[in-house]
This record gives sequence, structure tokens and C-alpha cells, in this order.
Amino acid sequence: MRERWFGATGRRVPEVAVEGEDDIPLDDALVLDGVENAARLEEAHARGVPVVVRAETPEAVAVALERPEVACVLVPPEQRDLRDLDFRQLKYG
Repeated sequence: MRERWFGATGRRVPEVAVEGEDDIPLDDALVLDGVENAARLEEAHARGVPVVVRAETPEAVAVALERPEVACVLVPPEQRDLRDLDFRQLKYG
């Protein structure tokens, strides 16, 4: 399982986690439904705030993981299989 830094917390978390099941602390994180607002992502990252993005498709997960500011992508429990996809393979073949 690949991990990423959770903002400036000094903690590492899975890059893809199941929402409500995996231990991802959301209280002090910026939680978004997409990565369209690059300025918001960059601002949170500059302040050390963990950025968490919700995604429901392989494409949405891949787009979120392309952003270095994103600490973790949350997927719904009914789509937990998104944790097991090889996103490097999907991107680079």
C-alpha cells in the first residue's frame, strides 16, 4: 500500500482509503469533492493542512493522485476495489 504525508502532521496515510472505515483524521483536513480549485489546494498545502479528496471512479482517483497537494483520496465503501487499482499502470501503461 502506497502512503503519502498527511500535511505537516508528520503522519503518513494510505494514498487511497475507504471513507468511514480507514483511520483518516478529517477534523483538521481540507476535504474536497474534486481538485478543480488548484489555488485552494496550493494554499492548504502551503499552510501544512492535509488535503483529502473524495472520488468514486478510477479516473477521479487518478486525477486526484496527480496533485502533489493531495494527501489521501477517499473512496466510498461500495467501491473499495478502487484501493487495489494500479494507478501507475493506468497512467503509463
